Amino acid sequence: MYRKIIVPIAIDRLTQGEATLKRAMALLDEGGEIVLLNVVEDLNAYAQGYMIVDFPQQMIEDSVRHAERTLNALKAKHNVPGRVVIEIGGPAGRINELAEMEKADLVIIASHQPGLSDYFIGSTASRCAAHCHSAVLIDR
Repeated sequence: MYRKIIVPIAIDRLTQGEATLKRAMALLDEGGEIVLLNVVEDLNAYAQGYMIVDFPQQMIEDSVRHAERTLNALKAKHNVPGRVVIEIGGPAGRINELAEMEKADLVIIASHQPGLSDYFIGSTASRCAAHCHSAVLIDR
């Protein structure tokens, strides 16, 4: 069905991400590729103007290394045909940029039960669906 699928996975919601990965594997054409993606948020971008001290760059680098290890282990566990990509920035924007750059056929993203903040600023999944040039499947 699909030749290239982007699967964003939040490290703090790994069980949900693993279920979404299994769904992506079922939708992938033979010989296709899955790109496992994690976006490490740059907390300094959010905190500018509110804090005197920046978050240490080491924290971001540690988060990137942890995400790489976690997603590579998940890739090996499920024998995923594809690769792992770790980005830094705002999740929805980075997901959509990667989907466009990779010319992905599909982005399949896990959704969670919306909280109060989602009603005001929207969830990552809803922002991806609204702005992505690729097809988006929101998995619950």
